[in-house]
Amino acid sequence: METIDTVIIGAGQAGLATARELVTHGHECVVLERNTAVGDGWRQQYDSLRLYTSARHDSLPGLAFPGDPKAFPGKDDIATYLQSYAAHFRLPVRLGVRVERLTRAPGGDGFAVTTDHGAIQCRNVVVATGTFGRTPVVPAFGADLNPSILQLHSSEYRRPSQLRDGRVLVVGASHSGCDIAYELAQDRPTVLAGRDCGQIPVRWESPAIHAVFPFLLFAWRHVLTRRTPMGRKAMNEIRHHGGPMLRIKRDDLAARGVDRHLGRVVGVTGGLPTLDDGTVVDAANVIWATGFAPRFDWIDLPVVGDDGWPREYRGVARDVEGLFFCGLAFQYAFASMVLPGVGRDAAYVASQIMKRAGTTAPAAPHAAVRT
Repeated sequence: METIDTVIIGAGQAGLATARELVTHGHECVVLERNTAVGDGWRQQYDSLRLYTSARHDSLPGLAFPGDPKAFPGKDDIATYLQSYAAHFRLPVRLGVRVERLTRAPGGDGFAVTTDHGAIQCRNVVVATGTFGRTPVVPAFGADLNPSILQLHSSEYRRPSQLRDGRVLVVGASHSGCDIAYELAQDRPTVLAGRDCGQIPVRWESPAIHAVFPFLLFAWRHVLTRRTPMGRKAMNEIRHHGGPMLRIKRDDLAARGVDRHLGRVVGVTGGLPTLDDGTVVDAANVIWATGFAPRFDWIDLPVVGDDGWPREYRGVARDVEGLFFCGLAFQYAFASMVLPGVGRDAAYVASQIMKRAGTTAPAAPHAAVRT
């Protein structure tokens, strides 16, 4: 069995930022990524996706995000940046490696990470497999819909041309559901169903966003944290109900003719989706923008709580020494979910790993390098 001090599972922004912190301070690690290229997790998103944070705020520690600092990068821009980041710091990423199981090592000293390319024994593990998990949530009654209805989870949606002619029902009204409904309503009847998650009143297309955003970011980083009552309330909402509308607002949906229903889709009537108020939607397509479930059944360790989320604080597992997480929704603050918050979380996790090894990280952050 191969032996490496720290194994990081996932080569997204959280995994790469953690690896960079460790490598910079001479700590041995490896990053395991199931995709065949760094950034593929972003490339697989819908074509029109853009970040809600401008490039000036999207840098990971040590390397500035390239291009116009006021631009909002698209999915391919982010993927390219992550590839450049891994190459710039020569991070030890192994591509096309799927982790199958995480257990205690034989004899109980450290961990055994079983992959489809063999096993690795290590002292520390960082699970960086995604903000909300990777398992799409689709209600079981979806199987009862008429087979003529095209069903896609939002993770499978790429562009309007995928859909069949006719009405589309988008289920779930967090920011991704609103984005998709708004895009589809441009040339087809669109129904959006789901609770109103609220909206941030600032207009993203307004020049004022660049003046206002630093204040929003300050609140996301320092006010809405797990240390404040307001932050803990927001954490529960975000993890279990979805985030607020950001770029697309209620008025935008109305102006484009989106048929907005605040009720939930609860079943099927005559093969068609049905809302909790009895409304039956005659849809040719259904997009399930219903989020993801954190799935940790591959971890054979006592780490998952009753709510399905790891028992951790700031990414440090409460009950399993040497096990860490990075990139979780509200790992420490609202900002943990966006690129401007990843670096702080990664630095904290790395500092705890180095503390276990008897070394410490420097107090001052490294300046970003503009490319």
